[in-house]
Parts: sequence; C-alpha cells; structure tokens
Amino acid sequence: MLEDLKQEVYEANMKLPKLDLVTFTWGNVSAIDRDKGLFVIKPSGVPYEDMKPSDMVVVDLDGKVVEGDLNPSSDTPTHTYLYNHFKTIGGIVHTHSPWAVSFAAAKMDIPATSTTHADTFYGDVPCAPALTQKQIEEAYELNTGKVIVDEFNRRGIDPDAVPAVLVSQHGPFAWGPTADKAVYNAKVLEVSAEISYHTLQLTRDETHVPQYLLDKHYYRKHGKNAYYGQNNAKSKSHAEHE
Repeated sequence: MLEDLKQEVYEANMKLPKLDLVTFTWGNVSAIDRDKGLFVIKPSGVPYEDMKPSDMVVVDLDGKVVEGDLNPSSDTPTHTYLYNHFKTIGGIVHTHSPWAVSFAAAKMDIPATSTTHADTFYGDVPCAPALTQKQIEEAYELNTGKVIVDEFNRRGIDPDAVPAVLVSQHGPFAWGPTADKAVYNAKVLEVSAEISYHTLQLTRDETHVPQYLLDKHYYRKHGKNAYYGQNNAKSKSHAEHE
C-alpha cells in the first residue's frame, strides 16, 4: 500500500540529517494521499541510518495505523490534526533545529527581516502559545496540533502563505504541497531564524522588511504572476508564442 509515497517520505526524512535539521532521531516527515485519506510517516525513534522505505508507517485520518510493523512517530496526532484542518497541505516536517527552537523557547515569532525570509514566508512565522499543564496531560501531541491551528485562525494567517509555525518552548513545524517541499520550507525556516537572531543582536531598530519588498519577493515565486525559476520562464515564453 502506498509504496511510492513510502519511498517519497523515506527520502524526505533522509534529507533532514543531511541538511543539519535534526540531531539523533529528533525529527519526522510525513506526506498524505488525499484521495485515499491516508498518510505515511516516519517510525518512532528509529535512527536514520537504520531506516528503510518499508519501515514507513501508513496512518488514516483518524490517527489509526493501517499498515506497518513499527510504531509511528510520537508526533502522529499532531500531523493528523494538521492534515484534517489545513486541507491543502501535502507534507509535514517537525524538527528541533536549534535556531528555530531558540525563538520557540523565547516564545517569539520569527520576524520577516530579510528577503531570504520573504521568498518563502509571507510575513512573520508565528509562535503558537505553550501548552497548558492540562493540555499536556490530556493529549499532548493532539493538543499541539490544536494550538497551531487555533493560532493561525486567531491571527487570520493563510497556512499556504506562511507554511511553518513554532510551538512555544517546543519547536518548529513546517509543511508544503509535498514532503520534499515541506523539508525545503523547514530548512528555509532554520536559515531565516538564524538571520533574524543575528539581526536582533545587532540592532534594536525596526528591521521588518517593508510591505512592498515582502510583496515583491513573495509574489515573484508564488501565485499566477510568479516569474522566478525556469518553469515559470518557460511557461511565460510558451504563452507569448501562442
């Protein structure tokens, strides 16, 4: 079942250590088949060097294991909740990458201080509130998903335009249309966090990029008028000759 998706999720997970996004087993990637209502996720606590595509676990949107001999990631309830409420996302990544975790530990948004950030995130990456003792004791991972979705709804943030979040005192989650794109966004998040950290060390002046610069960098890569990259260039050229 979902052998191609298992391979995709395995390969995405294997990128995390290569991109210095995880230490030991501190991270996971999943991806969903929307038509089947099933997603594939990394097994819990298995070292990356020992993992195989066949180790990936298939889970339904009720959070129940459908296929797999190993326990799924302990963060599976968070992934399940996000897939059920952010209907357009196709892959999710959770890491404990240190620059992003620094902002999560400080309970701070990652501000949009550079075009590096603006290319991927249309505004600050929000930091959702820390879970209460009751939320942690009741259903920690499920409630992690709930505080993420609640924070996006409260602020009116489009999860496609800002495909990442921090959970206070915990760490980052990122997502995208595929597992591979979610990993890409997780790496950009980490780089953006490092840039913003150093920026805040250098000055206390207002450092947010102005709206017109945010618009320019975000929309040149996203939306119907995007022109960054070869695919967009080819599409535009083809259209001009039609």
